[in-house]
Amino acid sequence: MLSHTEAAELESSLLPALERHHLRLLAHGLRTLQLVAGRRQGPVPAHGAIEAWILAQPQIGADPAFATAFATQLGAAARQLEAIATLPNQALALSLADLIAWARREADARVAIIDPVCAPQGDQTP
Repeated sequence: MLSHTEAAELESSLLPALERHHLRLLAHGLRTLQLVAGRRQGPVPAHGAIEAWILAQPQIGADPAFATAFATQLGAAARQLEAIATLPNQALALSLADLIAWARREADARVAIIDPVCAPQGDQTP
């Protein structure tokens, strides 16, 4: 779970609302995977460990359909965190600041693609 300080940091990132929402979900996924693993460094837990943890949670394990969907979503978050991590097998060591920096780089890359197309090319008169 994100602390109030982390939530405030994310909200103050000046990223668009949709990207902040995505980051919020990714950060919650990171915190949950850290909880499953019992550590804040190293690789993400194996899928079997994630499923076992989910089923051990009374409020989640009691609903098999939700448990399956939650495991799928945590798996997707794990894959994305592994792709974001700069060091192999260190996805759990990511911080909220790392996630915000990654989101900014992604946004800047999208703007760089769009900007040359939209930018005026100067005076086009002969």
